[in-house]
Amino acid sequence: MSYSPELVPGTVTLVGGGPGDPGLLTIAGLEAVRQADVILYDRLAPADVMDENPDAEKIPVGKVPRGPYVPQERTNELLVEHAKAGRKVVRLKGGDSFVFGRGGEEWQACAAAGVPVRVIPGVTSCVAGPELMGVPLTHRHMVQGFTVVSGHVAPGDTRSELDWAQIAKTGTTLVILMGVAHIGDIAARLMDGGLSGDTPVAVVADASLFTQRSLTTTLEKAAEDMAEAGIKPPAITVVGDVAGLDLDQTRVHEPSDH
Repeated sequence: MSYSPELVPGTVTLVGGGPGDPGLLTIAGLEAVRQADVILYDRLAPADVMDENPDAEKIPVGKVPRGPYVPQERTNELLVEHAKAGRKVVRLKGGDSFVFGRGGEEWQACAAAGVPVRVIPGVTSCVAGPELMGVPLTHRHMVQGFTVVSGHVAPGDTRSELDWAQIAKTGTTLVILMGVAHIGDIAARLMDGGLSGDTPVAVVADASLFTQRSLTTTLEKAAEDMAEAGIKPPAITVVGDVAGLDLDQTRVHEPSDH
């Protein structure tokens, strides 16, 4: 029984690879990887699943923080070039293609070139990461929603489009992706916006992998404690009362044996 339609030559399939553990890739995503002629993959994609298709051409198009990267424009060109050559193209990403994954940009590029696109959603790390350390983003009688933002650009940077003071007033759990480098500035802005320095903070790095690490702290101590613990990207920071729930003794997930 097939759980995914056959890939069609001359098309691009955007596959969300999940938070990192290959076992958390969807069945449809795995079947797409198995059928591909060429796979363009990110740094945080579950690379081991590509062993399921030894004949496919694998092209790394990831971006290393403050390191080597393939420009997004070149990635778009490669997707179109390979599809136009009649190949079954899979774009394998970490998390979900449409949550800070630039999947929308890639879809637009393919559409402009007349290349059909299919999307296979992935388990987004902004939800999975906290979940895997025992932190629910919503909890009845505690919080009724969550807000997900990128911390890649520092507060005060001319490229920043976030109003941190307003975010501090939402009354929702705050999930910060790509915020390790700027967590000190972010925490200061959130406290300036009204959040208490005692607000619980939970941090998970390498979520779902054997190297997963986590810590709990407070907003005013987050930068210091993360630096002392040696937290490095990729890491997810959760700010809000749910980050203080005492669930860390529960083993939520065992990484796949791969």
